[in-house]
Amino acid sequence: MRGYINNSEKRMFMLFGFMLLPMAFLCYQKELSLSVISSLPLFLILVIMLVTANIEIPISSIKTKKLQALDKDALILEEMFSIPLVKELSYSSKQAFNTVISLNFGGFIIPFLVMIFLLVFQADFVALEVMLIMMVAVIFLSEFRNGIGVIVPDYIGMLAIPFALIISPDNVASVIFISGIGGIIFGSIATLLMVDREKKGSAVISIGGVGMFKAIYSTAILASLVSWFL
Repeated sequence: MRGYINNSEKRMFMLFGFMLLPMAFLCYQKELSLSVISSLPLFLILVIMLVTANIEIPISSIKTKKLQALDKDALILEEMFSIPLVKELSYSSKQAFNTVISLNFGGFIIPFLVMIFLLVFQADFVALEVMLIMMVAVIFLSEFRNGIGVIVPDYIGMLAIPFALIISPDNVASVIFISGIGGIIFGSIATLLMVDREKKGSAVISIGGVGMFKAIYSTAILASLVSWFL
């Protein structure tokens, strides 16, 4: 992501790609759905989310702190998070980043629009209650890492499952999607707003991208698969 793909990132795309193969069969059999979203549109949404995961849409820029310690950790962080950190550090000044805030197309734009669509046409506002729980969890469990941005645990979407089963057992899949995606997105934005820009920073902060995409896409996969059982 951020215009850079290493072996770790390729393996992630391969894993999600392989998961889509049996899901394609399930969608062909019309076994998966998200409330008013039927099998074929759902599968197309999942494919487009994955294919567009490297597309970033810049929306703003701010000044954030550039720590000198990043120089020695740059290669390790670059390998871990698949970002061109060494290149980004060379372009910035010695003291500060001219931080670009962007929206990831596959990890923010598409799932956010799907979430709004489900809320409008399904009108199950119980999902908003679970979303609030997810937001709080994301705020407490996520972190802002220098040079990277907001990092959300990849598995956090699982938290929405038991709450959805308790609060809305008749509409579990869509509640997981709405609350999980919304909780991650809004919780990450809240985390970002609480960052002290005089002490922390990154050349790029991607909402829905680096540090968040795996959590968002895993949640979309989970919600889709849960629909088979219920």
